[in-house]
Amino acid sequence: MGWARKTPDNFTFALKVPQSITHEKILVDCDEEFNDFVTVAELLGPKLGPMLFQFGYFNRSVFTSRAQFIARLKPFLRKLPTAHKFAIEIRNKYWLTAGFFKLLREHNVAFALTDQSWMPGPNEIFAKVDPVTADFTYIRWLGGRKGIEQVTKVWNRIVVDRSAEMTSWFDVCTKIQRRGVTIYGYFNNHYAGFAPASVQLFRDMCIKNGLELPRPAAPPPMMVQRTLFD
Repeated sequence: MGWARKTPDNFTFALKVPQSITHEKILVDCDEEFNDFVTVAELLGPKLGPMLFQFGYFNRSVFTSRAQFIARLKPFLRKLPTAHKFAIEIRNKYWLTAGFFKLLREHNVAFALTDQSWMPGPNEIFAKVDPVTADFTYIRWLGGRKGIEQVTKVWNRIVVDRSAEMTSWFDVCTKIQRRGVTIYGYFNNHYAGFAPASVQLFRDMCIKNGLELPRPAAPPPMMVQRTLFD
């Protein structure tokens, strides 16, 4: 695969499962599509990192209850190839139950922690439940698309000060890493206006406070997301 040839040896790709599986078919009658996706992803070889199932909010026209979603998710998780890493992101805070986290933990699937206004913050969620459900953790600093795009659509500078939020995330990442859990973390441009600068600010915070980080792989010039932790 061209991506593998064009990136440094220590580069790790985190892929998103196609929306045809997560948004359109929503795990129903999609085995062939999913297997095709994984087969192609495997061409990345050792550079293949976690693959993310990013689900939407799912109103009552899709699922009448979280139990209905869990009933659909459970048999699908049983079929996941154990040789790869998978993470799941849901966007309904009322579905974050002990049963949901237990299910992910049983299959070594990571719960994707996100920084979004409609989801619990890192300290809030850790106060209620242990969201570390696999031998790695997946974090997405997404921010708010609507609010940021009212300020900029150029993506060349920080336009919102998120240092307070970063401090909370740093504390959480420290706790996770002390448990020997690998962290994959990704910033979006909508977090503060310029993802590469957000990455650097967070790395600087980690290094300043003595948290060991691997040397980052040099990304293509316009890359907006990078793994922070090894």
